[in-house]
Amino acid sequence: MSGISSLQISARTPGSTLTPEQKRFNTLVRQIERARQTVTAWQENLPRFHQTYVQVVLPLQNSYVTARREWAFTLDTLLDQPSWTRTERATLRELICDTAGELLDIDEDDAELKALFDKYSAVDFDTDKQQDLQLKKEMTEMFTGLDLGDSADIRSDDDLFRRMSERMVEAATANEAKRASRAERRRKTAAEQRRETEAQLATQSIREIYRKLASALHPDREPDPARREAKNAMMQRINKAYEADDLLTLLETQLEIEQVDTRQIAGASAQRLNHYNKILAEQLANLKAEVERTEYGFRAEFAVEPGNPVNPRELNKLIDGRARVLHAELAQHQRNARIAGDRIAMKRWLKSRRQLLREQQLYDGFF
Repeated sequence: MSGISSLQISARTPGSTLTPEQKRFNTLVRQIERARQTVTAWQENLPRFHQTYVQVVLPLQNSYVTARREWAFTLDTLLDQPSWTRTERATLRELICDTAGELLDIDEDDAELKALFDKYSAVDFDTDKQQDLQLKKEMTEMFTGLDLGDSADIRSDDDLFRRMSERMVEAATANEAKRASRAERRRKTAAEQRRETEAQLATQSIREIYRKLASALHPDREPDPARREAKNAMMQRINKAYEADDLLTLLETQLEIEQVDTRQIAGASAQRLNHYNKILAEQLANLKAEVERTEYGFRAEFAVEPGNPVNPRELNKLIDGRARVLHAELAQHQRNARIAGDRIAMKRWLKSRRQLLREQQLYDGFF
């Protein structure tokens, strides 16, 4: 039986029911175990994902970028040829700017691409980029209520995100200072005093468990070398758990060495269980925050949109999906390259692209 299963409180007699504190204890223990499993899944699968991503996706991305770059210059060459209508020339110029702009977002130092963009755009790339960043900055300020300050040193999306993060931290710190100041100015209410007392008792509970474990497991008191080594490992575990306020690990260790059993936990007073539940709730919140930070970092690094679910146990599905999309894009580029050599087919293709561009512009204008 696992430590988590062993910690679950059962009704003491047939037909009896658990108290609210006991039910809460069981729920928190189960939720913490699920959160732990998620943290472990990220820790185990993320390194493998990185390795597979480098081996499978990055080569395809590089091939895609190369194909897109060649396509931009192919369109430039086509524009030098006669017999295009004014509309077809406008469509070719727009496609060149879109393709070059997309690639320059990946690598701004590509001088040839930048010159190609500037050749056909009404505004040079650097100015266009700065105008786009200014618009993003203004929208961010409007939606967040933050003042992001001077735009002079915001030269990329990363700079904008960094500035926003800094301002959010500053705002949170300022708000916390205001709350602390207000708290100092007013007298503590009975509820506040009770919460402080409960917090102290919760800390005392976890300290008591740690001291009992440390007394039983201290390796210096063990003459047998093998058992001393095992106790040393357990001491390291409970030291780490105590520093992290990891009550669940401490309780699991008590069960493991038979320092307590489920009957003792079930028979704990409502007050003690309430103290345990407060610590477990904080532990669960910390684990959830760790999961959120890890997932947020993963989404930011690999451009996974918020609406797309991410399961750390199924990260290879993301690789398979990216690979399928890139293979399809590369196949499409091969078809486009063949079309570019056929004037009649190219004219038909430009007509369909013009319609798509109009629809996209209407969509963007609507939203």
